[in-house]
Amino acid sequence: MKLDRRSFLKGIGGALALPMLESFAVGNAASQSPTRFLVVGNPLGMHPEHFFPTEFGKDITLPKTLQSLDWLKRRMSILSRTDHRMVSGHGREVSFLNGILPQNSGAFPEKNISIDQIVARHTGNQVRFPSIHAALERGIRMSWNANGVELKPYTDPQKLFDHLFLNLTAKERKVRRELIERNGSILDAVGGQLSGLKRNGSAADRDRLDQYETSVRELEGAFSDRKNWIDRDKPTYDISDHFNAYEVTVENRYNAIFDMVAYAFQTDLTRVATIAFPNQLSYTDVDGVTRGYHACTHNGKKPEVIAELVAIESFQIAQLSRCLQKLDSIKEPNAEGSMLDNTVVLFGSGMGYGGTHSNRNLPILVAGGGFKHHGHIDTRNNAGNNMPLCNLYASIQHRFGIERDSFNTSTGTFDLNHA
Repeated sequence: MKLDRRSFLKGIGGALALPMLESFAVGNAASQSPTRFLVVGNPLGMHPEHFFPTEFGKDITLPKTLQSLDWLKRRMSILSRTDHRMVSGHGREVSFLNGILPQNSGAFPEKNISIDQIVARHTGNQVRFPSIHAALERGIRMSWNANGVELKPYTDPQKLFDHLFLNLTAKERKVRRELIERNGSILDAVGGQLSGLKRNGSAADRDRLDQYETSVRELEGAFSDRKNWIDRDKPTYDISDHFNAYEVTVENRYNAIFDMVAYAFQTDLTRVATIAFPNQLSYTDVDGVTRGYHACTHNGKKPEVIAELVAIESFQIAQLSRCLQKLDSIKEPNAEGSMLDNTVVLFGSGMGYGGTHSNRNLPILVAGGGFKHHGHIDTRNNAGNNMPLCNLYASIQHRFGIERDSFNTSTGTFDLNHA
């Protein structure tokens, strides 16, 4: 059977539920603590005057939206003047973690894969779940795999709990094992077709097919790793206090999500997680908020509406702060410092400010991760041009031992240690 490159990639994407084609060890010694990656985002940006400090450097006064992070301000970086070099408008916010719009993904070898998935497939064979994704509603569209497919978040905290901590029944384990074995046989069939193509291809084609075949064999090994997890019980976790009240407020529900992610990191269930605050989510149980989130961004510069918007954004940052305090309270058993010191935390959006639909000056904050943070940083170059956000992502790869010089639309790297 003739099998061209496009059909091969499409076939792999449709057949496999565990896309870990480049699953290698992080490179840390067994005695060292792993590095994790937490992304928290929203689709509507942040009110600039209440997000970006007026000074640069470490000795800064945090504006209202960020005040809950005052305890962390010397261990985080706020990046001014980054963007994805796109025309402003709604619909561009889906590019937050990749710098690429879905309709333009064909120009890139790995389509519009997002930075969290680059990290997840690098660390995924060492944990039960390569990555986890959560929100209280869909809508932000942050995570994309190498086939350009959106990874949908869990939107019910109870279902996220079941996914992370509820053990499979004997029948479910049998079905899961059969599914993995069946996918393994599909890989064998594709490998045979590749061998046939190599015999009739050019030297350059054979080199490319060798790379694909190597990836297929690596994925077969990953399937073997998946089978090893089936009969292992998950860690127990009591989150009943959250579930007794989580329907009452948006705060309790997000507390449950953040706490489950923190515990999943602590027990090494996963090393990559994304949490989203969707644009249509109701925040009316937040003090001072009577309007919808999206409606507050179209505020006509009315002070009373801006105040509600800032209350919503301050709530988002307060939820992040609470989670980071929890991570910082967990001491690593095999390394100096806390879990926060070994977790790269990224907060931001693919939109600069929803009030003007601007995609310039994206609100980006990075904390933890072992970086030497520098407070508020102006990332513009000597010519005054904004830095492509993918430059930061290219450097985040390096923190996980991924030896790649670029990421999607990057033009270089941005090392937080020497900003």
